[in-house]
Amino acid sequence: MEVKGAALLYTLATLSVTFAGFAALLLMLRQSAGAGLSPLDRFLARTIVGHYFWLSAGAVFPAVFALYDLPEPVVWKASALLFGLPMLAILLTFQRRRIAATGKPAPTRIVVVFIGFGSLSLVAMLGYVFGNFAHPAAAYASAITVNFVTHCYAVVTALEVILSQQASTKRKDG
Repeated sequence: MEVKGAALLYTLATLSVTFAGFAALLLMLRQSAGAGLSPLDRFLARTIVGHYFWLSAGAVFPAVFALYDLPEPVVWKASALLFGLPMLAILLTFQRRRIAATGKPAPTRIVVVFIGFGSLSLVAMLGYVFGNFAHPAAAYASAITVNFVTHCYAVVTALEVILSQQASTKRKDG
């Protein structure tokens, strides 16, 4: 049984793995260009790769549950729980983990967009799916899409910070 929105979810899974690899590759290129990895670089690399792989896993959970011929409402509820609760915990602990790893909190815009919108979409999805409203597939796919977009925003912002650190280091050396 093919789940509703399978093509979208598979595309998001593919994009998530691609973005994880791209972000890790950028950090490796930076290091091979002579810049050492800072605690922020290491934290961001680990976080980006982990988050994108969890998004990929979340995108394939419904298809895996559907292989067991579970009723559609059960597929979406099981997927929502298995993906949504851990992802919510990951987002809500981000700031604490970042401070522990780097000694500095994330910028406000990251807190609002990445943690705020990402968490809000997950809570809304969980409430929608468990509220037995129509179109649970749409709610689930929407939450994964919102989190994918907020992760992209966070990655671009992180790369901006990393590149500005590298530029300021070159100015000091030069």
